[in-house]
Amino acid sequence: MDIRYSVNQKDVKRYTTEELRAEFLIENLYVANQVVAVYSHVDRMVTFGCMPTTENVPLDKGIDCMKNFGTTYVLERREIGIFNLGGDGAVLVDGVEYKLGYTDCLYISKGNRSVLFRSEDPARPAKFYMVSTPAHKACKTTFISMAAAKKVATGAVETSNKRVINQFIHPDVLETCQLCMGLTILEPGSVWNTMPAHTHERRAEIYTYFAIPEGQAVFHMMGEGNETRHILIHNEQAVISPSWSIHAGCGTAAYSFIWAMGGENQTFDDMDHIAITDLR
Repeated sequence: MDIRYSVNQKDVKRYTTEELRAEFLIENLYVANQVVAVYSHVDRMVTFGCMPTTENVPLDKGIDCMKNFGTTYVLERREIGIFNLGGDGAVLVDGVEYKLGYTDCLYISKGNRSVLFRSEDPARPAKFYMVSTPAHKACKTTFISMAAAKKVATGAVETSNKRVINQFIHPDVLETCQLCMGLTILEPGSVWNTMPAHTHERRAEIYTYFAIPEGQAVFHMMGEGNETRHILIHNEQAVISPSWSIHAGCGTAAYSFIWAMGGENQTFDDMDHIAITDLR
């Protein structure tokens, strides 16, 4: 497991491009029949990627749970949200099978000991993107299809950010301890997300960008509002956003992204906005 320790905004001002990427960017999430895991000390959020091809892959493959979590299994004290960004697949949770098509979501509560991933077609494998946060109580493991997600249309063509926010793991959809996740789809011709920028003093966030056309990229904006930085993001990469950092992106083409939040509350609009004219 890759461990990322917390860094502060004063030090980040002096980071080189290489140092920024090493601290915040998550690459190569999908390796055949492996689980890739990045543990961030920012709100103790863990990002996982799994691409099963020829075998059923357990969530804890290659992970020392006692060393990394101080528990006997991954979800003993954690909850997790899972999106499928590849071909059809399935997740078996303590023997119960949930089938996930493209962009379907599964929330798994704390206390589930066995989690297995498989693909329907090894030649077109599922790509399971996951974020986990600590949890203090058990909730209900729930499958949420794209059709069942709460949809919020926002933005405009004139500001190049017309998009639909699909809220999956959200208080208006189901109960969780602290994890919130959703999927935002930009319409063709729109390239900006989350603008005007904001921070979450009480929550951290992780983005993963996907459906970026071949040869295109997203410029992910981060840093304090008066000391912005950027990280160039390519398809199916993720980025960690501490509470003190803005998190916005501008692509060279339309794209989609999944946001995951953990922290003090689950209030979606608990944001400290920064006017575009105040950004530096």
